[in-house]
Amino acid sequence: MEAAKPLFSYRKHWAHKFGTAPFLPMSREEMDLLGWDQCDVILVTGDAYVDHPSFGMAIIGRLLEAQGFRVGIISQPDWQSAEPFKALGKPALYFGVTGGNMDSMVNRYTSDRRIRHNDSYTPGGEGGKRPDRSSIVYAQRCREAYRDVPIMLGGIEASLRRIAHYDYWSDKVRRSILVDAKADILLYGNAERAIVEVTHRIAKGDKPNELDDVRGVAVIKSKIPDGWTEAHADDIEAADEGARASNAQTVIRLPSYAQVSGDPEIYARASRVLHRESNPGNARALVQNHGDHDVWLTPPPIPLTTPEMDAVYDLPYARAPHPSYGDAKIPAWDMIKTSVTIMRGCFGGCSFCSITEHEGRIIQSRSEGSILKEIETVRDKVEGFTGIISDIGGPTANMYRMACKDKRTEELCRKPSCVYPGICPNLNTSHEALIGLYRKAREIPGIKKVMVASGVRYDLAVESPTYIKELVTHHVGGYLKIAPEHTEAGPLSKMMKPGIGTYDRFKKMFDDATKKAGKKYFLIPYFIAAHPGTTDEDMMNLALWLKKNGYRADQVQTFLPSPMAISTAMYHSGKNPLKAVRRGASEPVDTIKGLKQRRLHKAFLRYHDAENWPLLREALKNMGRADLIGPGKKHLIPNWQPAGTGKSGGEGKRLGKKHKGQTFTTKGNFPKGLK
Repeated sequence: MEAAKPLFSYRKHWAHKFGTAPFLPMSREEMDLLGWDQCDVILVTGDAYVDHPSFGMAIIGRLLEAQGFRVGIISQPDWQSAEPFKALGKPALYFGVTGGNMDSMVNRYTSDRRIRHNDSYTPGGEGGKRPDRSSIVYAQRCREAYRDVPIMLGGIEASLRRIAHYDYWSDKVRRSILVDAKADILLYGNAERAIVEVTHRIAKGDKPNELDDVRGVAVIKSKIPDGWTEAHADDIEAADEGARASNAQTVIRLPSYAQVSGDPEIYARASRVLHRESNPGNARALVQNHGDHDVWLTPPPIPLTTPEMDAVYDLPYARAPHPSYGDAKIPAWDMIKTSVTIMRGCFGGCSFCSITEHEGRIIQSRSEGSILKEIETVRDKVEGFTGIISDIGGPTANMYRMACKDKRTEELCRKPSCVYPGICPNLNTSHEALIGLYRKAREIPGIKKVMVASGVRYDLAVESPTYIKELVTHHVGGYLKIAPEHTEAGPLSKMMKPGIGTYDRFKKMFDDATKKAGKKYFLIPYFIAAHPGTTDEDMMNLALWLKKNGYRADQVQTFLPSPMAISTAMYHSGKNPLKAVRRGASEPVDTIKGLKQRRLHKAFLRYHDAENWPLLREALKNMGRADLIGPGKKHLIPNWQPAGTGKSGGEGKRLGKKHKGQTFTTKGNFPKGLK
């Protein structure tokens, strides 16, 4: 893997003389107090501005400030006109636009496409403070406000929509968000390296569309540059792929937007290629035609080193919401204000999850000293701190400092997961560094308890009985949530999750450790309904397993096809991109799209809810399993119905109004409803 320029080695921009702002300004009055006549960069976000490293705009803003740039924030602007986008004046360099910490459609709608009435990233938890497809709408308003100012897209919404992608809410394949937003450049993944280089180069006069040599970006091109070898996606799994991989000037031609939008199997093929080209050590540039132009994606960014991670998390965050919010509660802030991030990335590769697609599979860990220092900062600076660190983790709880044993092997690998179908023998699964960190964190004066609330990857945890003992004895508070997701081999193979036997092994080790510690702790397993590859029989067997083991789920999740996920490609195409996708030879995948069947799968997870019994009785009879209806312990549901129940159609009581489409006034797009 090529060496990257150190993140903090750039010569600072001239505006560094203004120093550090207590909060990045959100008004002209704040700019005046700082002595600024103009912002170099204005970041527009769909989230409330909380100056904390768990909020993407805070990290990007403080990082650019450390590079010497004047950065302003426009948070959750009224998108009905361009005027709110002029609040800080014209930026000298560019607008940086993001939908926020979540994709705006995932944030606003449930898996059944029903509207959510709350938003954890908004003061008061109020819903509706950001538009659907926020990045597109914000970019259009920025263009209306100052037509000649470059627009840069970033954040998870842009990252997961960087190429043509299936959009669940409109039930069609949409173009790259770079094209729809008419932006100048898109940064994907954790974009610290890219945004620092791009900003310095724009400050020197480079045009955004000239930055096609920066890793982790997407730009629009009219043709393939001279000197590049073009390989078509249909050919790259041929025997001579190794020879192609040795050519650093090779670009993979993905099927065009017209092709993937017209043929679901071709879409599955494009998805497979994209995910195979995700390792920074061997990924090649990708190009996809959109009409008269190409969307050009450079290879993924080089992961941050530990010193760089430490420096990013040690930037001068105020660690509080912007004062303009007053006493308003911001639920996301309340949840994370006493938590500490110790690492990024995930090599699990679960096909329904966007973490690996956004953050990458290479684990980027902070140093022990940096983490312990932040815990002390939380203790000393967070108002109302009670001595409890609410979480010490990241995308997962227990991948800290785990990596491939051989760097060369890591750079050549194209596997989507390091732990499926089993743990790779080249993976170092030692928990010793994490155990040592836990112990030192507990010893900090003023710290009463350090909780682990991030999801524990239990197939890794079983490799370390000492870790499980440490976790149970010191870091669990009554319940531990883990995610086996299913019990049956069919859906698990499509999710790339371990078999339920691994869960059983972990549960035994957890229960044994709980007993030895004299505790009464319980596992709370999470499951997904209606994932591609799941049959009605699979859900019935899962329900029987739940009843046998005494689980009654209060909250269950139905599969939500998020942009760019492998499972989403399965859902849309009915093909399996985890295996070769070739015309007439692709592996088919059962998909659950009808609302009634999706409700049925969800109802099986809540077999104990009387509202679901009529739906389940009908299904069990149709499946030839009426033997599971009756009054005994061997039966899944009874043959009687409590008065006043069973009239809601399944899933329990449906709350909220049906979504009728949201009216938009953004010029030229979204005249009404979802597109």
